[in-house]
Amino acid sequence: MKVRRFHPLYCESSVADLRNRLEGTRWPDSIPGSGFDYGAELDFMRELCAYWQKDFDWRCALEAFSAFPHFRYEAEAGGLHFIHERGKGDRPLPIIITHGWPGSFLEMLKIIPLLTDPATHGGDAADSFDVVVPSLPGYGFSDRPTSPGMNTFRVGDMWADLMEELGYSRYAAQGGDFGANVSTVLALLNPERVIGLHLNYIPGSYRPHLEPDVKLNASEEQFLKDDACWYERSGGYSHVQRTEPQTLAYGLNDSPAGLAAWLVEKFRLWADCDGDLYRRFTRDEILTHVTLYWMTQTFHSSCRLYYESRKAPLHFSKTDLVTVPAGIARFPKEEPFPPRAWVERGYNIQRWTEMPRGGHFAALEEPQLLVEDIREFFRPLRS
Repeated sequence: MKVRRFHPLYCESSVADLRNRLEGTRWPDSIPGSGFDYGAELDFMRELCAYWQKDFDWRCALEAFSAFPHFRYEAEAGGLHFIHERGKGDRPLPIIITHGWPGSFLEMLKIIPLLTDPATHGGDAADSFDVVVPSLPGYGFSDRPTSPGMNTFRVGDMWADLMEELGYSRYAAQGGDFGANVSTVLALLNPERVIGLHLNYIPGSYRPHLEPDVKLNASEEQFLKDDACWYERSGGYSHVQRTEPQTLAYGLNDSPAGLAAWLVEKFRLWADCDGDLYRRFTRDEILTHVTLYWMTQTFHSSCRLYYESRKAPLHFSKTDLVTVPAGIARFPKEEPFPPRAWVERGYNIQRWTEMPRGGHFAALEEPQLLVEDIREFFRPLRS
C-alpha cells in the first residue's frame, strides 16, 4: 500500500542526548545591552534553553499532536508524512494545506478542527473541509531527499499524486511561505484539478512575465525597492541557505542551542509580536517546533529547499498564468508583500483581504481570521 497509518514515536535516549547537549552548551560572548541588534539575544537564549533542558516535555508535546490522524505516502521520490482529517458534514471540500520554513505541519494544528468541523466552532457545517496537511520533503517526518533537484515544482507533482492516491479528483489548495510556492505550482500545472487557490504569502521568487515596454505603477516600483531593502537588511539567512546549506548544517545539526537561535529568531522577527515573542507563542509552542527539527535532524534538508528553489524559481513565462480563482489574505506583518497590481499579473485574483493583524505564521497567530477567509473564499467555488 502506498498510504499507511503512521505513529510518531518517542525516544527517551534522544531526549537524554538533547538535554546533555544543552547542559554542555558553549555560549558565545555578546555586547552588553545590545539586545537583539546583532541577532538572537544571549540572555534570552540562555533562559529558553534552560527551560528546554529542564522543563520542556517532548513526550507530552508528541502525544498532543499524535492525536491527529497521521499517515505516510510512499512516493517514488521518497516517503511523505501527512495528516488527513476528514470533514464533518454532507459534502466536505478536500483541501491540501502546505507549510513553509521555519515551520512544519505543526503550524496547521489550530486550524484543522476549525476547517473540518465548523459547526462545533461557530460556523456552518456546509463549510467543512477534508484537510490534508503534508510535511514538505526533508521536513518533519517526511523523508530527507537523497538526490539533487527537490524543488517546489517537484513537490507540486508529489502533491498532485498524493491527492490522486487519496481519491480526490478536485480539491482546493492553500499555503504560506514555501507552501504558497508549492500551492501556486499545483494550481498552475493542474487547473483541471484545483478548484481554487488561497494564499497568505506570495512566493518570494515569483516574477510575472513583463513585456519589454511594460510600465509598472508606483506601488509596484515601491515594492521592488522595499523588497531589495528587506533582503539587504534581513535576508542573510536566505542567502546562506540558498548558497551553502551544507556548511551551515554542521553546526546546527550538532548544537541544539544553535538550532534554536537560528529558528526562534525568525519567529520573533516575522510574527506580529513587536519583538515580544511570548506575546504570540508559549515557550512550549516554540520548543515543540524546534524539537521536531532536532529529533528528525531535518535542519539541513529543510533549508536545502532554498538552494533547490534558487535553481528553479517561480518566474512566469509569457504563457504562464494561474487561471484558477485565487484568494489572497494579506497579514500586515508579512513582509515583503507585493501590491495587488503585481500579483494580478500572474494570478486570477477573485478575493483580496487586508487582515487587521498577524504575520508570517498566520495559522498559528490568527487561526480564526485565516479560517474565516478560507471559508468565505471557497464557499462559492463548491460544486
